[in-house]
Amino acid sequence: MELVLEEKDASDWTYRGEGAANLVLAYTGSSPAFVGKVIRVQKVPRDGARYENGNSVLSKIERLLWEDAGTITTAPTREIAEQLYVQHVMIPLLGSDYVDAGMRVLVSREFLETVERNVLCQRPTWRVNAAKINTCIDSVLLMPDHSVFPYGTHSGEPCISVEIKPKCGFLPSSRFICEENAVKKNVTRFKMHQILKLQQRQLLQLSEYDPLDLFSGSRDRVHKAIQALFATPQNNLRVFLNGSLVYGGLGGGMNGTSFVNGEAFEDYIKCFMHAADGSRTRIFEHLVAETVFKLGVLDRLLGVQKLDSLDVEGAIHAYYNIVSQPCVVCKRIGEDKQQCKYLSLHSIPLEESMKIVKNYLIAATAKDCSLMISFRPREHRDPESSYSTVYLESTNQKFEFKAYFIDLDLKPLKKMEHYYELDQKIVNCYAQMVNSNRL
Repeated sequence: MELVLEEKDASDWTYRGEGAANLVLAYTGSSPAFVGKVIRVQKVPRDGARYENGNSVLSKIERLLWEDAGTITTAPTREIAEQLYVQHVMIPLLGSDYVDAGMRVLVSREFLETVERNVLCQRPTWRVNAAKINTCIDSVLLMPDHSVFPYGTHSGEPCISVEIKPKCGFLPSSRFICEENAVKKNVTRFKMHQILKLQQRQLLQLSEYDPLDLFSGSRDRVHKAIQALFATPQNNLRVFLNGSLVYGGLGGGMNGTSFVNGEAFEDYIKCFMHAADGSRTRIFEHLVAETVFKLGVLDRLLGVQKLDSLDVEGAIHAYYNIVSQPCVVCKRIGEDKQQCKYLSLHSIPLEESMKIVKNYLIAATAKDCSLMISFRPREHRDPESSYSTVYLESTNQKFEFKAYFIDLDLKPLKKMEHYYELDQKIVNCYAQMVNSNRL
């Protein structure tokens, strides 16, 4: 019998968090079909800019772009296309051990309207102002709740999970980066974007986190990265205890962040970490860092990110090729001496332009996703357990863990112009701060 979520089911789903395109709800009821699951519900901008109904499929050019990616191009709705994108594009790249495409579940309009009302007060204000649940869709994506182990919240064993948003883990070296933006080759996008966010009052303080540390493969640098994330989590780190957020933010700016102080967090993880008061957070950071280092899964993610080999300053020219529009960037450059190096991009075959843009969008997914790592104590090793383990010498504890990539969203083709403009804004803001000696 096909699963359908009705109005009466809405009270069993609680707010977990949200990104730009989707809202995530966790199940708190008792139905075996949904225990240990979350749903991703599509949002729609309040200005009605896109996806006013659930039948917004890929554009004609997008269908050409993804024609070799399974059945994405024949999906009846964009949300189904996004699920197929994970299945046919991201799983082959990142591995089925670390990605779950989920399944579609039918929903009634009344369910969506009730959920919208129920979670309104829990959402960050700026998210509420920007978008609402799309009540015109007829299905949502049902996925395992990677912040818990299967039936973990009912077994009596504590489960603690860390969600890390790694961001871009390499410095670009593309020859298409203009001379004025050469700083991009030496300073990470994350660090430069921090400056813009601070100027726009989206942050209270700058993060010391450096994605290059996390992706370095060096044990010491991975530990440094994790310590920095715990010091200033922003929306790059969240910790869940038995599926409930206990440290970090809801995925927004200053108004959307709800931190738990260090003393409270120490108390939260007392049931999980056998250590003295005042030392648990530091030891837990060590556990997370050692697990990230042991996993080695970020190497795969970095490889996907590096599909962006030309940087957006190169890919934007290929974009104008495939949409058959005059290149706004070249027009802006005019007769400048730099224009000649971009002309070569406008003379390549259409298939090559398609490949450049497709690889850029796949890389954008990899730069914006999250890694969820879940732990539970294992006093006595279960020989039938399929989970890997990590040993923490300082507490003489062994933990089982699992890791999954989440938020592997299909990026719309029309966001290419936005990506380029944001990139220029980030670099210009950083350059102004450097030139004014404020850094």
